Amino acid sequence: MATVVFPTSVCKGSRRSLRGEKIASLSGAADDARYFQISVPVQPGNSGGALVDEHGNVVGVVSAKLDAVAALKSSGALPENVNYAVKSSFLLSFLESVPAVSAKLKSPVTAERSLMRWSNPLKTPLSWFSCIER
Repeated sequence: MATVVFPTSVCKGSRRSLRGEKIASLSGAADDARYFQISVPVQPGNSGGALVDEHGNVVGVVSAKLDAVAALKSSGALPENVNYAVKSSFLLSFLESVPAVSAKLKSPVTAERSLMRWSNPLKTPLSWFSCIER
């Protein structure tokens, strides 16, 4: 798995970033089945970044991070890299309900392809959006 994120400021650069990661849990906070818990560092502006599999299929969308201050207060420990991505299977029915978007959805890719090609800058993040987990 990897995430594709876009920096939010000039000092971070303008190129998208590909970060390898692991799915730490198949459910989110409070066992919420709509989310994956992911282990990649998440910074402000990363929400909306794609969580992709080894074939480049979008399997989730980065959506939240654990509140470190609240976790420290409740457990006495500072969490590291406890973040969440909405599962694409949860989003798919919504995307299919929008005719203009539904017509652009692609079938899942099963052949290996290099994710490193995504390290080139994009003008529009959604221009390569390929979502499906059927």
